[in-house]
Amino acid sequence: MLAKLRTFALLGIDAVPVEVEVDANPGTAKIILVGLPELAVRESVHRIERALANLGYARPTGRTIINLAPADLKKDAGAFDLPIALGILVATRQLTLEQLRDFASIGELSLDGQVRPVKGALSTAMAARDCGVKKLIVPMTNAREAAAVAEVEVYGVTSLSEAVGIISGAMEVEPVSPPLDDIATRLNRYDVDFADVRGQEFAKRALVVAAAGGHNVLMLGSPGSGKTMLARRLPTILPPLSQNESLETTRIYSAVGRLGAGDSLMTTRPFRSPHHTISDAGMVGGGSTPTPGEISLAHFGVLFLDELPEFNRRSLECLRQPLEEGRVTISRATHQATFPADFVLCASMNPCPCGQRIFP
Repeated sequence: MLAKLRTFALLGIDAVPVEVEVDANPGTAKIILVGLPELAVRESVHRIERALANLGYARPTGRTIINLAPADLKKDAGAFDLPIALGILVATRQLTLEQLRDFASIGELSLDGQVRPVKGALSTAMAARDCGVKKLIVPMTNAREAAAVAEVEVYGVTSLSEAVGIISGAMEVEPVSPPLDDIATRLNRYDVDFADVRGQEFAKRALVVAAAGGHNVLMLGSPGSGKTMLARRLPTILPPLSQNESLETTRIYSAVGRLGAGDSLMTTRPFRSPHHTISDAGMVGGGSTPTPGEISLAHFGVLFLDELPEFNRRSLECLRQPLEEGRVTISRATHQATFPADFVLCASMNPCPCGQRIFP
C-alpha cells in the first residue's frame, strides 16, 4: 500500500515542505530510503525498525520503499523519524491515510519509541500555517514553541504510541494553548538593570544616545573600569522587544538548537559576547548547509566584542555588510541562505597595551 504524509525540512532558519512516500509490497524483506538523505536520515531506518518492534507494532515484512520528496533537497536531520514511522504504519494498514489527512509531523525517535526534541519547531509551525496544514504533531519539548503560531493546532507527544493515539482518535488530547499570556508577562523582563550602575555618567550618556538612535558604540578604558558591565546592560535600555521581533529572533535560536527546553519565545533582546578567537564562520554563519552565526544570534539585540583589537581582522571585515544592510548572505555551490542580522555593535578596548593610560 502507498502512503503519503507531510513533514518539513529545515533549510537555514526556514522550513520547507517535504512529502514522505512509503510503499510496502510483498517480496524480500528490505527497506530502501531514497530522496537525497544524509547520514542522519539514512540511520533513521534502524531507529524506526526497533521503535516499531519495541512498541508492539508490526514491521514491514516485504520490500519497502521510502521516498522523501523533493529529491533534490538534502535531508540531514533526525526530524523525519516520526513521519516515516507513521508512513510505515499506514503502508502496513495499521493506520489509515484518511486519519492522517489533516496532520503533519516532525520528531526524532529513540529505540524505545520515545520522541526526542528537534530544531526549528517554530519555523516548521510557520511553514505549516503557510501550507494550510491544520494540525501539527511535534515533540512535547517543542510544543510550547510551535504553539506560538496560533493558526495551527499543535499536539505535543512523548512517544510514537501517543502520536498514533492522537491520529487514530484513541486518545482525547487538547492542542497546546498558545503561550501568549505567559509571553506578555515575561516580555522585556531582564535579570540586570541599567539603573544599577553608579557613576560613569559620561559612558552612560553615550550608551543612552546609542540605544536611542540605534548607533554602534566603542568604549575605551582601563581593565576593571566597568566596560563589560555597561555593555551587558545596554539591551535593557533599547526599545521594548515587540512580539513580532520576539518571533523572528526565536526562529533563529530554534534553528540552531539554542532555545531552552520548554521555552516558547524569546522575551528579551539577545546579548552575544563571542570570544576573540572566533572564526569567520562562527561570526557570520556557514557550513555545508549554512547555519546562522553570532551576528544573526544577536539579531534585534547587542553584539559585544570585548578586547576589540584581539579579534582576527577577517572576522571584523565580515561585519561590514551586515552592519550596512542588516542581513548576511551565505552562498554555497547548491544553496544560498540569507539570515537577518540587525544588531547594535558594542565594542570595548584598552587605551594602550598595558591598559593603564590616563587620558588628559
